[in-house]
Amino acid sequence: MTPSTYQRLSARSASRAGGRAGDRPFIHPLALCDSKSVGSDTRIWAFAHVMEGAVLGADCNVGGHCFIESGAVIGDRVTIKNGTLVWNGVTIEDDAFIGPGVVFTNDKHPRSPRSEVAGERYAAESWISPTRVQRGATIGASAVIVCGIGIGAYSMIGAGAVVTRNVPAQRLVMGNPARIAGWVCRCGARLHDASACSKCDRKYRLVGEVLVLSE
Repeated sequence: MTPSTYQRLSARSASRAGGRAGDRPFIHPLALCDSKSVGSDTRIWAFAHVMEGAVLGADCNVGGHCFIESGAVIGDRVTIKNGTLVWNGVTIEDDAFIGPGVVFTNDKHPRSPRSEVAGERYAAESWISPTRVQRGATIGASAVIVCGIGIGAYSMIGAGAVVTRNVPAQRLVMGNPARIAGWVCRCGARLHDASACSKCDRKYRLVGEVLVLSE
């Protein structure tokens, strides 16, 4: 879709809602958004489905064919590319990037809740195993995030990785199961050591196992 088409649709959507373009989220006419908690300037594109009870912050971008379930919480300026599945119990903090086809999970021992032997277990939501993606993290295309873990701030998950354990801040992880493969800068570039970025000139010092920006 060209920017001019987006601007026309956004203006029309805002006009129907009684506001100006930019004051309200843009919902593509072919998207289904049941949530009343979508921040200003957030864009939800064709064939995406955002369920009632999901929370999205401001200035997010939700690509086509994404599904965001009731109970999911998404911060500000988050990019969620096409075909990603975000379930109840998943929290994505500000400035995170979720690549195309990423799959989150929320149950470590799933059974069909319609099954006679499992139905009792699903009577309450205690079965949900929450996942938190911290600020500025990147999850590469087609990664699978097994529930009950934390993805550290500004970390980088390689494409196709299967993440089964916590990822520390600013760590690069790759593979199946995902394993630590290095450090990444806040700008996204891979660090050749834990002291400086050759792309943006940020400088770090290592305090224990944590990268701290140098003054």
